[in-house]
Amino acid sequence: MKGGAQITWLPDGKRMHLHHGPIDLIVEIWGAGQTVAYQRAALRFQTVLQELVDELPKLRQAADLQACFHGGIARAMQGAVEWHLPGFVTPMAAVAGAVADEIARVIAEAPNIDKAYVNNGGDVALVLGPNEAMVADLGGGIARATLHGSGCVRGVATSGWRGRSLSFGIADAVTVLASSAALADVAATLIANEVDVPGHPGIVRAVADSQQLDSDLGNRLVTVDVPRLSPPDMFAALQRGKAFALRLSSSAGIWGGVLALQGQVVAFGDPSLGKAIAAA
Repeated sequence: MKGGAQITWLPDGKRMHLHHGPIDLIVEIWGAGQTVAYQRAALRFQTVLQELVDELPKLRQAADLQACFHGGIARAMQGAVEWHLPGFVTPMAAVAGAVADEIARVIAEAPNIDKAYVNNGGDVALVLGPNEAMVADLGGGIARATLHGSGCVRGVATSGWRGRSLSFGIADAVTVLASSAALADVAATLIANEVDVPGHPGIVRAVADSQQLDSDLGNRLVTVDVPRLSPPDMFAALQRGKAFALRLSSSAGIWGGVLALQGQVVAFGDPSLGKAIAAA
């Protein structure tokens, strides 16, 4: 492809920056084998964008159980959205998380790695040894969760109408903790879509294609502005989103998270995980 992957070190000399087109990753690795792991991550990153471009038209279409993809990342995207069918979702809802997962996978396969993270614009894949832990920001930084290697969470993702992705809903931020970043990515998107006050006259929406060129959402309406809401409206919107979140089973790899709207926050999921969540 024109341009090519750019691989540099951030000024602190500890974090690697991987950039290619719309993909922008920050990677940090701990452990005696970190040099080899960084090399593997950089090598794998070289072809990621082209692999996605090769199957992009199909990835932008509504998910279908019969769809067949060739690339490993595309197949992971498809697998992440299949849990949510027959509702409308495209594999692109998992793209940021699936890319982070793939780079985390090659890091985890390197010897002597204690822990690592791959941050793809806020969607994060984790590598955690059994005795390791990492702190994750939730709800756009309003809360934190300490995640342990002995636990099940290996992905953290955030979505909302204020973020880089388009949303049908009005959540400022929905953060999901899941077994993978791809699963977290899709769930955060869909839960954020459900945080809403349908028919509210002050919420401004526009056709997705008018906000983002070639959006996979096409002519569907997405949120572009939300007025200050009354307490009852905020409560109703958050409870609507939470009810949807609670329907997502841990069998689909969704363990919990937080929903934030205009300063109000609600948590959902595994009670034991909830104990690890604290105000920032």
